[in-house]
Amino acid sequence: MSTRRKLHMRNIIKKALKASRNRKNSSYALVHHARSRMQIIVVLCISVCMLFMVCKTAVAEAIDQQNQQQKRVAVIIDDLGNNMKGTKEILNLPVKITVAVMPFLPTTKQDAMEAHKRGHDVIVHLPMEPKQGKPEWLGPGAIKGNMTDEEVRAKVTAAIKDVPYAIGMNNHMGSKVTSDKRIMSIVLDVCKEHGLFFVDSRTNYWSVVPELAAKKGMPPVRNDVFLDDVHTLAHVNRQLSKVVEWLAEHNTCVTIGHVGVSGMYTSSGLHSSVPKLKEHAQFVGISDLVRDVWGWTGDPATNTTTPSDGQ
Repeated sequence: MSTRRKLHMRNIIKKALKASRNRKNSSYALVHHARSRMQIIVVLCISVCMLFMVCKTAVAEAIDQQNQQQKRVAVIIDDLGNNMKGTKEILNLPVKITVAVMPFLPTTKQDAMEAHKRGHDVIVHLPMEPKQGKPEWLGPGAIKGNMTDEEVRAKVTAAIKDVPYAIGMNNHMGSKVTSDKRIMSIVLDVCKEHGLFFVDSRTNYWSVVPELAAKKGMPPVRNDVFLDDVHTLAHVNRQLSKVVEWLAEHNTCVTIGHVGVSGMYTSSGLHSSVPKLKEHAQFVGISDLVRDVWGWTGDPATNTTTPSDGQ
């Protein structure tokens, strides 16, 4: 083969090799470009998923917080007014509560005024005749089943005037009287005339109070959980757990405890349970509940005794 022909063949081979390399480089570029696009798509997908998860968590937390704000617990503590055990500890609770103060007792005004000063709600804890129980447990000013209409009206009016800052009322004992439509109708009428609502403590399963209250345009508010019907700290704690269970199925809970025999147990249980309960509901006074849930607009300010805190 001549030298010229050899050179010609070499040039052809070089061109073929160069073309082959160019094709390989082009294929590599295409593959690399495709891989880059795929990586970008994967990163974008992961970012979108993470953003969705963050948003979903934020929305869930916002809903939980909204539900928590909507759920409310009103703690009522009965039997103040006689310097009973646990009174100081109850008044020192770091949340808003409602104190039910018995009228005509040595510390009636003192306890009501101190509670009001601390931002708590005050209601009259009106003694009422029970089906069973000792008469001396009632206290002064009790409503009894054999009283006339005029006597009932006078007793209720006097009790309201004796408890400073009272914005409502509930029954002390009263399993007999709260099933008496005649008497309870008078009690509710007097309360309404003075701008007060009535909380049924539910000492009697057959209480007529909610039915009568609804008919009279008053909030049919009642107790949901007794905290200390057994006088032990363990029982109080169990009942506080029942409050949480109740709130899981209801937006509000009214729970009643006492000073006195169980006062230290009740105050101790409440103090330790406040953080946990705050995770499930907002602590409110009973006045907040009847206003927000039932639209109660009663104004007791002009009808109740409101002495200055210095008295």
